[in-house]
Amino acid sequence: MNSIYLPIFSNEEEKKKMKIEELSFDFAKRIVFLRKHLTTTSDNKEFVISKQILRSGTSIGANIAEAEHPQSTADYLNKVSIALKEANETKFWLLLLRDCNYISEKESESLLSDCYRIIKILVTIVGKIKSKIKN
Repeated sequence: MNSIYLPIFSNEEEKKKMKIEELSFDFAKRIVFLRKHLTTTSDNKEFVISKQILRSGTSIGANIAEAEHPQSTADYLNKVSIALKEANETKFWLLLLRDCNYISEKESESLLSDCYRIIKILVTIVGKIKSKIKN
């Protein structure tokens, strides 16, 4: 899927090397393009879900950015955990948009793949921090 409103910014090999900060920023840009597509270019324009996915999809990167300079380990864990929750919410909205035919299966594949990748990385980070706090 390589369309004007859902661009793929990096190939798969480059994505594997990306830091979570870069991946989440890249993802946020794609969500902004998705919102634009859903509200301006579609025959059946969608405003409610697109607003929700814009909020949650861009919040992932914003919380990761906030976590870059934490006041404490607990603060870092809090910000990364919020990013994880927002990623899970974004996954929900993407699945809903796909299943309600606002975006096609093909259009959703790349976004969902990136969303799952972000979730996996954040789960790993949260797990490592919690393990470190316990020790």
